[in-house]
Formats: sequence, structure tokens, C-alpha cells
Amino acid sequence: MTTNNVIRFLDSRKVIYEVFDLPREKLAADEVARLLEASPSIVFKSIVISRMGSGKHILAVVPGDREVNLKKLAKIVGEKKLIPATKKEAENLTKLLTGGISPLALINKGFEIVIHKSVLDHNLVHISGGELGVNIRLPSPDLIDLTGAKVADISSPPPLITPL
Repeated sequence: MTTNNVIRFLDSRKVIYEVFDLPREKLAADEVARLLEASPSIVFKSIVISRMGSGKHILAVVPGDREVNLKKLAKIVGEKKLIPATKKEAENLTKLLTGGISPLALINKGFEIVIHKSVLDHNLVHISGGELGVNIRLPSPDLIDLTGAKVADISSPPPLITPL
């Protein structure tokens, strides 16, 4: 079984969780959902966001079937404008590879964590386990409590699928 700092942290906090080993490559959230045979709405992805001025960087955590709405997020964190970090910036800031960025790996690392409000609709959610190929399913209240995250509407609705 995989062990890393995120898993050791969860163990130290006596959190009930399950680890899923996936291919050790960068996968889109919908690909992860397919491999886990789970709805993309419970497979959350982490997006590093930069403020235009100074201040903490932001980790926006949204369901796999949604995108971050920068205007909504800016309002929540009291900024006029935000920009998504580039892949290189995200990796430099987090010390993690994109695809393995986890809110649990960034606790006390200077990030303001904001999770989409739909996290409250699910008992269990999936997040990255802090490295490529590691996915963790845990209770959503534990994710919120452990990260000290704000929970808010930070995305646009998922795209509508129209029948042919």
C-alpha cells in the first residue's frame, strides 16, 4: 500500500479514508472518475490561483465536472482579480507535480484553501493523495475540517448535456 505524508497525516488524525492507486501520470479529473467508477461530481480537483498583488496563494478545490469561476472566487477572497497559476508556477509553489496537488498536502503551507460548496452534498469525496497516481476517498466534513477551508460557490454550473 502507498504511504506518503498525506496518508501519514490522515493516520495521525485518525481519519477513516481509502487509498486508490491509479496510473502514475497526470490524469484529468474525468479520467480519474472513470477509473474509479465514480461520478465526476465527487472527484475534486485542485487548482492553484495567484493574487494580482501580494498575499497567500489560493487553492481552489472544485468537482471534476466544473471549472473555477475566477470572478466568484475573487469576491470570496476579497480580491478584484485573480489568475490561475501556470503548470510551472503551481509546481514551484506547491512542491508537487500537477495531477498530484492535494489540499491535504498544503495544510500550513501558506495557501488559502477554498472548496466548492457542492462538497456539502456528498458524504465522501475523492481528492489527490499528494502525488501522481494516489487518490484518496474521505468524508467531506473531514476534508473541510482538516484544511480549514472556506466552502463557497466558486464555479460555474457544469455544462448541460443535450440529447441528440
